[in-house]
Amino acid sequence: MTRSVRLITMFVSALSAALAGVFPAAAADAVSFRDKSITMIIGSETGGGTDASGRVVAPFLAKYLPGSPSVVVRNMPGADGMTALNYLISQTKPDGLTLTTGSSTQVDPLMYRKANAHFDPSTFAFVGGVGRGGTVLLLNKDAEKRLYDKSAEPAIMGSNALPRSGMQVTLWGIEYLGWNAKWVVGYRGTSDVMLALERGEIDMTSTGTMFQIRKFQDTGAFKVLNQSGSLEGGTLKPRPDFGDAPLFTDQMKGKIGDPLAEQAFTYWQSINAMDKWLALIPGTPKEIVAAYREAFEKAARDPELLAQGRKISEDFAPMSADDVALLVKRLADTPNEATEYTKVLMRKQGLRVE
Repeated sequence: MTRSVRLITMFVSALSAALAGVFPAAAADAVSFRDKSITMIIGSETGGGTDASGRVVAPFLAKYLPGSPSVVVRNMPGADGMTALNYLISQTKPDGLTLTTGSSTQVDPLMYRKANAHFDPSTFAFVGGVGRGGTVLLLNKDAEKRLYDKSAEPAIMGSNALPRSGMQVTLWGIEYLGWNAKWVVGYRGTSDVMLALERGEIDMTSTGTMFQIRKFQDTGAFKVLNQSGSLEGGTLKPRPDFGDAPLFTDQMKGKIGDPLAEQAFTYWQSINAMDKWLALIPGTPKEIVAAYREAFEKAARDPELLAQGRKISEDFAPMSADDVALLVKRLADTPNEATEYTKVLMRKQGLRVE
C-alpha cells in the first residue's frame, strides 16, 4: 500500500468516526421496542383532562414507535401529581419503557420547589405536549367604556375562590394598563362563573373553552377583549377563531419597567401557555428520546389522533417537544421572588391569599 493510499484510508476512517459522533440520530434507526410493553404514568385520577390527553396519545405512540410496542396507562394520583413524578424519578429506569403525561401544575416551580418534591422537570426529556390554544378575556360590551374610565363604576371581574392562571390577566390589566375593574370571587366552579356572566352579575371573565366563547359571542352582547395565544415554534401566536382580538402580551409591551415584575409576567405567560406534556426521565439515551419525538411528531399529524383529541376538547392542539421544553425552562428560571409577585398584586387588589 502506497503512502498516499494509507493517508486516504486513514482520512476516511477518521471522517467516518467523526460523522458517527456528529449524527447520533442515525442510531435512532436501531432503536426498537418490538415485543416490549411501555408504561405511561399519569399523576391524576381517571377521567380528568390530563388522563384523557394521555389516553388519546398512548395508542398513537404505540403505532409510530419503532417495533410497535404496547402502551399501558397507569394512573398514580396524589399530591397534585407529585407522587407520580417522585415515583418516576426514584423507581424507574431511563430505558424508554416508562414515560409520563403531566399537567402545568407539575412543572410549576411553586410546586416542585417544595421539600417533598424529588424531581426537577427542567431535566426531563420532553417528547411533546397538548395545548388548548390559550385563553381569552370575555367582556360584556356594555361595560367596555367603564373599563377605561376611572370615574365610572368598575367593571366586575368574576373568578373562582382565587384567580387561576387564565383569570390573572386582569391582575396585570388593573396594575399596568389602568383598567377600572374590581374582583368578585368565590364562585364554586367555571360553570358558575359563566352563568354569572350570562346573568349580568359580572361583566367579564376568562376562559379557554371554545363552545363557551362562541356561545357568548353569538349573542352579540359580548366580545373577546384579548387572548393569551398559543406557543408555536417558540412564539406566541393569536388564534384566528378569536377574530382581531389582540394578544395580551402585545398590549403589555413596554408597560412593565421593574425587572422583578417582568420575570413574574414571563412566569404568568409560561404557566398560562403550558397545558399537558409527555416526557421521559433524565438520563434516557438520546437515540431513545429521538425515537419518541419522531413518533410523537408523526402522531401529531395523524388525522385520527386530532379527531379523537377534539372529542375531548375542540381546541385540542399538539405541541412540539421544543415548545414544551422552552416553557418549562422559563418556569424553572423564575426566582422565588417573582413567583411571589403575583400574590403581591392579588393582595393589592383586595384578594385574600396566603
